[in-house]
Amino acid sequence: EVQLVESGGGLVQPGGSLRLSCVASGFTFSNFAMSWVRQAPGKGLEWVSSISTRSFGISYADSVKGRFAISRDNAKNMLYLQMNSLKPEDTAMYYCARSWQSTDYDYRGQGTQVTVSS
Repeated sequence: EVQLVESGGGLVQPGGSLRLSCVASGFTFSNFAMSWVRQAPGKGLEWVSSISTRSFGISYADSVKGRFAISRDNAKNMLYLQMNSLKPEDTAMYYCARSWQSTDYDYRGQGTQVTVSS
């Protein structure tokens, strides 16, 4: 059974940082590109960032470019998202997903909430 479990969300002030983690199980993690997607209250799902199988390919949505950094550790079946200079508009549920550069995923975790507020 494929499982993706996110952690690391929370409440942070504008300008602050958070690091999200996702542990994968039930499939060969190193064989799949992975993404982070998010959903803000009352809005649709938004693609945030993707990373290829061996981290050679990385891409970001314009809204987070220069502030967020995606990474992975295939030995540990882990996916990460380092989020810096957070803005209130980054407030959303963040999901780890098996996809490449889109919200068209085949598996997604339960999500971790990120709230940016003073």
